Amino acid sequence: MVETTGNRKMQVHTTGKPFNITKKQVYEAYKAVKSNAGSAGVDGQTIEQFDSDLRSNLYKLWNRMSSGSYFPPPVRAVSIPKKTGGQRILGVPTVADRVAQMVVKQLIEPDLEPIFLADSYGYRPRKSALDAIGVTRKRCWKYDWVLEFDIKGLFDNIDHEFLLRAVRKHVTCKWALLYIERWLTAPMEHDDGMKAESVEPLKAVSSARFWQTCSCITRSISG
Repeated sequence: MVETTGNRKMQVHTTGKPFNITKKQVYEAYKAVKSNAGSAGVDGQTIEQFDSDLRSNLYKLWNRMSSGSYFPPPVRAVSIPKKTGGQRILGVPTVADRVAQMVVKQLIEPDLEPIFLADSYGYRPRKSALDAIGVTRKRCWKYDWVLEFDIKGLFDNIDHEFLLRAVRKHVTCKWALLYIERWLTAPMEHDDGMKAESVEPLKAVSSARFWQTCSCITRSISG
C-alpha cells in the first residue's frame, strides 16, 4: 500500500488498523524522546518510570494511535521567567504524549524542512544558534546595520485555524492532521489542578521543534 505523507509517497504495510502507523515508528520516536530527556507531565511519570514497563507502554500508544483513539492528556503548566520581565507559561506533555508527538514530527519533518529559509536556524535539525552566530560574524564585515524584530506573544496568539490551513497545504497524511488538531486543543493543567486552554500546546517535542515546524510554514500560504 502506498501512503502519501506530504510531498513523498511511502510504501507501508497494512496493520488491520484504520491508520498505518507501525510499531517501529513508535519505537524510533521513543528513542528520540529518551535522548532528549525532559521532565514528567501531569501524570508524574518520568522517562525512567515509562521505561520500567516499556513494551506495554509503547504497545498501548501504538494501538491507540493506529486506531485513531488516541487523545492527548492535558499538558502540565510550568512558569519560567522572561528576560524582559514577567512569566512565560509552557506546557510539559507526558512522556507518552511526547512520543506520540515525535511520531508525527518524524513523519512530516522531511517534507516541511525544505520550506524553511536558509537563514532559519531555530529548532532545525543539524542547525543551531552557533551556526547563526557564525554567519552573523561573516556578514558583519559586509554590512554596518542590523535588523532585529520579534513577534510579540506568537505562541499565545497565533490563530490555530490559520496554522492548520498551512499544515494541510503541506501535510496530507490523515492521521498526522488528526493528531495535530487534537494537540492544538489539548488543555493545560496547573499545579493546583485547574485546567485552562493550552497556551503553547505544541511547544513540547525536542525543545519546541514540533511547534516551530508547524508554525513557521504559515508564511508559505501568505504569498
